[in-house]
Amino acid sequence: MDKGAVQIAGLVLGCIGIIGTCAVTGMPQWRVTAFIENNIVVFESLWEGLWMNCFRQANIRMQCKIYDSLLALTPDLQAGRALMCIAVVLSFLAFMIAIIGMKCTNCAEDNEKSKRIMLIVSGITFILTGILVLIPVSWTANQIIRDFYNPLVNAAQKRELGDALYLGWATALCLVAGGLILCCQCSSTEKKYKYSLPPKSAASNAPKGAVGRKTSSLYSKSQYV
Repeated sequence: MDKGAVQIAGLVLGCIGIIGTCAVTGMPQWRVTAFIENNIVVFESLWEGLWMNCFRQANIRMQCKIYDSLLALTPDLQAGRALMCIAVVLSFLAFMIAIIGMKCTNCAEDNEKSKRIMLIVSGITFILTGILVLIPVSWTANQIIRDFYNPLVNAAQKRELGDALYLGWATALCLVAGGLILCCQCSSTEKKYKYSLPPKSAASNAPKGAVGRKTSSLYSKSQYV
């Protein structure tokens, strides 16, 4: 496959990762109401996100409220808010660096070495962004699952995995895959072909004096014929 097409594929995956990172950061569906025991049929569901919680009533009305204080959040959501904000900034930074280092662009004065370094930096940044997205998403999911199976937690306080967590895992996969493509594509250097002169013949390796003597001897024999 063409080197430029592979770079574009990595850039597209990184762009999808940027969109997913922004969506996961703003979505309130990190924790959703668990319908268990006597709560099988309810007309109100609760969504909890990084920035707000929302009450949804019978698929008709939804009210959202921003958290009054950061201390009101659980530790996993507090860390998730900080890590996701960093991930958004890093993803945009990696995307801009990747555009500058693309083979199809005229930036960096078409210096192949500079473009290769930029793409490697961009790929590493994409991978780091994917890890930053994966940490809060997995941490929150682990906390939800642990509380769900904890008998000491009240049934009304138990939550289920929200759509934002599933989208976060897919986003982390796209970011890591895009970063690996950019890094692997740049690490493969082009083959350098070495051209060598053809081997000299035996006649050319022979001393000049010997060739001269042989020619003179043949010439002298022909005179006697």
